[in-house]
Amino acid sequence: GPLSERPLLEVRLGELHTWISTCHVSPQGLLGAVQKAWSSYCAKYIHMRRGGPSGISMLLAGYCLLSYGWNYQHLKRHRWRKYH
Repeated sequence: GPLSERPLLEVRLGELHTWISTCHVSPQGLLGAVQKAWSSYCAKYIHMRRGGPSGISMLLAGYCLLSYGWNYQHLKRHRWRKYH
């Protein structure tokens, strides 16, 4: 099919720049992309017949990494150092 309708995992590395330029960068387009990613994540990991703890643990691990990234500068200034 056309390049703009292909999912990201089916785009070749040489076509990546062209694929990104065909994406909608408006707030409505970005919101649609986030909604599509969330629904595919839920369909794959959360709303399945034999779901395990993997979906929720991935969300918690992502939150921990994101929180650490947000607070890194604060944590970096306040750690104890042997040499000043």
